[in-house]
Amino acid sequence: MMKPWTRILVWLCLAGVLLFLYAPLFPPLLLAIQDPATGQLTLQNFGTIHSDPTLVGALMNSIILAAIVGVAAPLLALAAAQAVRSFGIPRLIITVILLPLFIPGVSMGVSTSLFFNLTGIDPSLLTMAVVQTLWALPFAFLIILTVMSGFDTLYLEAAYTCGANRAQAFREIELPQIAPGISGAATFSVILSFNETIRTAVVQGATIPSRRSSGPGISRSASPRICTP
Repeated sequence: MMKPWTRILVWLCLAGVLLFLYAPLFPPLLLAIQDPATGQLTLQNFGTIHSDPTLVGALMNSIILAAIVGVAAPLLALAAAQAVRSFGIPRLIITVILLPLFIPGVSMGVSTSLFFNLTGIDPSLLTMAVVQTLWALPFAFLIILTVMSGFDTLYLEAAYTCGANRAQAFREIELPQIAPGISGAATFSVILSFNETIRTAVVQGATIPSRRSSGPGISRSASPRICTP
């Protein structure tokens, strides 16, 4: 059993780590609730967000993107995890799925944008959703694959013996067991979508506002679209 002073030391270390991580957020928060002219505390700055159509449109686009990525990434990750177990090439599948983790964000954004440009696909929410899904897919895949590793396939064999087909066995036996992993992958994909900046900025084009291109000091007229002859 942990001694009282050891427990206190652990909690102090944890508090120090949290303070180190979140302390940089306090100065922007204090500036956000201050009047630039008088320096008094006010919430008027937050109220003016609703009157800026660019910020509102950017927020809505970000929410739509997060919803798309939160659905697409876990479904693709689930299919890939099933393929790892079913096919005889698990290393190849895992390598392909995890490959985006080893590609720098700028390189991935530029290559994806160049591909869309060469194929005649204009920048849209679809192109942004594709690049964000590619980025979130490895994380969702690892989460679901970890959960599936703890599932005993003997339950599926028992379901097959009782006359269930593969779809029925998955829906009624395996899915309830791995559902927490799928929901966790969806939640993490949504977080990654809101946190993604570099890849999205390259493929979004100049006419699609998002939360990532509407911050202070960012030129809204600058186009990140790749121009090729």
